[in-house]
Amino acid sequence: MKNQARVVPLIANTPTAEVSVIPLKTRTVQPEPIRRQWLRPAVQRVLPGFCGMGLLLAVWQLAALYSKGFPDPASTWQAAVTLFADPFYNAGPNDQGIGWNVLASLERVATGFGLAALVGIPAGFVLGRFTFLGRMFSPVVALLRPVSPLAWLPIGLLLFQRAEPASSWTIFICSIWPMIINTAEGVKRIPEDYLNVARVLQLTELTILRKILFPAVLPSVLTGVRLSIGIAWLVIVAAEMLTGGLGIGFWIWNEWNNLNVQNILVAIGIIGVVGLLLEQGVMLLARRFSWQEGGK
Repeated sequence: MKNQARVVPLIANTPTAEVSVIPLKTRTVQPEPIRRQWLRPAVQRVLPGFCGMGLLLAVWQLAALYSKGFPDPASTWQAAVTLFADPFYNAGPNDQGIGWNVLASLERVATGFGLAALVGIPAGFVLGRFTFLGRMFSPVVALLRPVSPLAWLPIGLLLFQRAEPASSWTIFICSIWPMIINTAEGVKRIPEDYLNVARVLQLTELTILRKILFPAVLPSVLTGVRLSIGIAWLVIVAAEMLTGGLGIGFWIWNEWNNLNVQNILVAIGIIGVVGLLLEQGVMLLARRFSWQEGGK
């Protein structure tokens, strides 16, 4: 007889082993407070600057302690408070507030720098676009660019017979070279494919300038403008010391004659702040028209 399979029914009351579930201890990660999210980058950005300024003040204080007649930061601050209490007073042609002197210097810078931009940027396009003209004027630019700015001031006095146009002339002749050089180099670096396409399409030279050259060269142009504005503000202070009249350079020289060293230090700070603002303004303009920034 064959073996038969035997089915054993499951008994409902069969005891089973009980399994206990042990809950794991989880750690809830609290999100970082919003204040920390912006506070840490802000501190990392601002703290080094404060450390640098603190080091400058410490060196300044040591120089005042060990140098006879050199003012300390506290006395200079008091002089600054007095100057800025009424920066736009007018007590005569040679006695005006520091605000009027800064505005007069900025006006000369705007005149000379504006003329340099009107001449230098188009000249850079021409020298970069046409090889023959570039090679013809390259020795002239290389020869005149390293000349000291104050060396041009007597030439301006001789040409214009007055101090006011001579200062603007000095700014013009010194700030034109970075614009010419950077613009010309930017034109030379334009890919040849762009110009080949323009030739195939038989575009006019004006259209090539407006549609191809200017958009491609604009970052280089703005770099030259940034360098030129710094040179212009640097030159005007030295030029005004020699020409006299209203201006921050003449004001510094006049304060030196009156032995007001605190006011000279205040003027140095003003020159640095104005120069920084001019350069930062040009940098913002450059980032506004930069390809990289525009693509983001």
